[in-house]
Amino acid sequence: MNLHFVRRGTGRPLLLVHGIGGSWRSWNTILDALAAERDVIAVDLPGHGQTPELTGENSIATLADAVTGFLTQHELLGIDAVGSSMGARLVLELARRGGVLGAVVSLDPGGFWQGWQIPFFYHSVDLSVKLVKALQPVMPALAGSAVGRTLLLPQFSARPWAVDAQQAVDEMHSFAHSPAFDELLDQLAHGQVQQPAPQGSIPGPLVIGWGRQDRVCWPSQSKLALEKLPDARLYWFAHCGHFPQWDQPAEAARLILAVTNRQPFPDAAIAQAKPVQAAPAWPKATIVGAALALLAGGLWLLSSRRKGK
Repeated sequence: MNLHFVRRGTGRPLLLVHGIGGSWRSWNTILDALAAERDVIAVDLPGHGQTPELTGENSIATLADAVTGFLTQHELLGIDAVGSSMGARLVLELARRGGVLGAVVSLDPGGFWQGWQIPFFYHSVDLSVKLVKALQPVMPALAGSAVGRTLLLPQFSARPWAVDAQQAVDEMHSFAHSPAFDELLDQLAHGQVQQPAPQGSIPGPLVIGWGRQDRVCWPSQSKLALEKLPDARLYWFAHCGHFPQWDQPAEAARLILAVTNRQPFPDAAIAQAKPVQAAPAWPKATIVGAALALLAGGLWLLSSRRKGK
C-alpha cells in the first residue's frame, strides 16, 4: 500500500499514526522533539492528507491492512509506533494482531465507548465536522485567534485557547477535506468493536495515554480498554483533552520516548508538574456573542451550500 509520509530525524524508526480527519501534520507539535532522537515516519492514512482513499470499505480492519502493507513494503515490520484517537485504536489493533509493531503508545484511543456514549460520540463529532466544513471560508481567521479556538475546540482540547494557531488551522482544514471521514466515523461508532488480546499475548511495551478532560473518548472508557488489553499500562495526562500532543506536547514527547526507548519510568518523571496556563479573562458577553455569531454563521453557510446544490 502506498501511503504518503514524511520522514525526519535519525535513530531507530518510529511510526506516527494520526486520527480521523487528520494527517501527518497532526504531529507537528511534537515532531521535532521526537526526531531529535528517532527516525520518525509520519504517515497520511488512506483518505487523508495526500494518500488516496481506499477503493473498498474504510474501517479499522482495512486501515490496519493498509498500514501493514506499507510497513511490509518498506521493510519496517516490528517498528515502534504511536497513534492518536482513531490512530490510537489502529495501533492497538496492530499490536493485537502480532508481528507488526514493537513498542506501542496509544493516545486516547477511540472505540471503547458503551451505551449512551456511542450516539453522543457519533452525533457530536458529526455536528462539529459539519460546522467546520461550513465555516471553511473563514476558518483561518477563526482558528488563528484565541477566541475562535476557544469556541471551535472545547470538545477536543482542555485548553483550546492555548492550542498552537497553525496546528488548529491545519487540523480544521484536514477535517473538512477527508473523503473517508463520514464512513470512518460511522465505522468507529457502529462498526466492529475492538477485539481483546489475552494477557501475555503482546510482548512489546504497551502504554495507553489518556487525557483526564477528554470529551471525545471519556476517561471512564479506559476501564474497558484495560479489560480488553490487560498487557497495557495506563498513563494519565492532567489538564489535557483528547489530543495530548496539543495540550501537553512536552509531556507527550517524554512519554513516547520513554516507552519506545524501553526505559522504566515513574509517572511523575514524565508529568514533571508545571503551572497550568489559565484561560484568558474575556468578558462573558464577548464569548456568548462570538458563540452565537459562530453558530449563526455556520448554519447560514451550510444552508447556502445546500441551496446551491
